[in-house]
Amino acid sequence: MHKTVLTVLVDNQAGFGCLAEHGFALWIEHGDGHILLDTGQGTALAENVHALGIDLGRTDALVLSHGHYDHTGAVPMVLGAAPKVRVYCHSGVTEPRYSISGGEVRDIRMPMFSMRALATLPVERMFWNGGAQLLGDGIGLSGFIPRWTDFEDAGGPFYFDPHGLRSDPVDDDQALWVSTDKGLIVCLGCCHAGLINTLTHLREITGESRIRAVIGGLHLGSASRERLEMTAQALRDMQPELLVPCHCTGEGAIAYLRDHLDCPVHTGYSGFRLDTSEP
Repeated sequence: MHKTVLTVLVDNQAGFGCLAEHGFALWIEHGDGHILLDTGQGTALAENVHALGIDLGRTDALVLSHGHYDHTGAVPMVLGAAPKVRVYCHSGVTEPRYSISGGEVRDIRMPMFSMRALATLPVERMFWNGGAQLLGDGIGLSGFIPRWTDFEDAGGPFYFDPHGLRSDPVDDDQALWVSTDKGLIVCLGCCHAGLINTLTHLREITGESRIRAVIGGLHLGSASRERLEMTAQALRDMQPELLVPCHCTGEGAIAYLRDHLDCPVHTGYSGFRLDTSEP
């Protein structure tokens, strides 16, 4: 098995001299490969890679978990730093996206400058993966995640238009998985497909039922009590060894999971590091 080390580069909370930002980015060192999952909004990434000693020029692959601004804002910087990087994302990442709540309409799509940067990428380095895809030995992407559960939803009032006429299920949401000798490490951007849907799908496509760790945004900030209860119940059945909720999970949801799960629940932050070779 390859050694895998994960470092949170952008998160809503920060440590180790890093900046906090509403967004998420995760650096994944797997064997000799270097993968960046998401880029945050754009401000914190440059400062945090410097603080943490990360060289973005070594990035082999940039994976975009979905097309929201808080995950795609530093795309041009990454492409500029790593001239040979391959980009993996669902074709829906460039769709118009809006959040409508309390009469307030927010444009939450990928920034136009990031879309332009993707458009200039040579076709042989741009991978539009709708389905599951391997990135290397023991590491891959979920592709589209089927929505099986009846208690999970996209996690917010999301729409394709500013008038709220076309609901957005965030079908471009995807997760990254890493195989270890103790099971899967599951890396999430926002988990708009739902955590249980995501874990169920990954266990099916990889054939591995053990979950070594789950790290990333779980988008449970507005989850109902029923959803939290059903999520915790399903997680207890799946028996993950570690949960590292980040970004959009919500403090209340993190506290609930910590109180109702058998495994450790450690709140993530910029600078958080997980070395799979350590016990």
